Amino acid sequence: MTRYPVPAATAQSPHCTQLVLRRSRFLTQCARAQGVEEARAFVDMVRRNNPDATHNCWAYVAGPPGDTAHIGSSDDGEPHGTAGRPMLQVLLHCGTGEICTVVSRWFGGVKLGTGGLVRAYQDAVRDNLANLALTEQRPLVHFTAEIEYAHLDGLRRSLPRFEAKIAGQRCEDCVRLDITLPKEHFSGFTRFLAALTNGTARFSR
Repeated sequence: MTRYPVPAATAQSPHCTQLVLRRSRFLTQCARAQGVEEARAFVDMVRRNNPDATHNCWAYVAGPPGDTAHIGSSDDGEPHGTAGRPMLQVLLHCGTGEICTVVSRWFGGVKLGTGGLVRAYQDAVRDNLANLALTEQRPLVHFTAEIEYAHLDGLRRSLPRFEAKIAGQRCEDCVRLDITLPKEHFSGFTRFLAALTNGTARFSR
């Protein structure tokens, strides 16, 4: 998967929603997590900011949507399987990647039962995701292309077609260009440049 939606919210400015159920308050905070370390750092930050919460339960999918290679969850003292795993299931099926949520619960004195807890934590996450602002993750490729001067104008005209940008240029015996473009366009761009230069273009990453 080369492009996918991710939260626009950051750890410094998380997306927050609140649910009150039978006098218990559930505060859900969501942020983008580009890897397991960022997810765990966000969880730790929320814990520090809400030390009086009865529980700070969490879940994350720190990779592409639905990818189980970089996931995690915790019930944080709630009955086993009633918080972290249900939250994770919502994240795995929401179509958004690089996402971490923490639900802080302040117990209101009325027990919800295991089934009630599962529904409460899932509803807290779903409510948060319902109006979560998203942006797009687009993996980029950075490489250097060496071409003859005669082909420079043709290369520049092709840049918009491949959403490519020139990050740097050095003029020596040939032109050396530092280029950045979306990963999905790399193969097509190199084929185009090979045809443009009659196979004389050289690439290095």
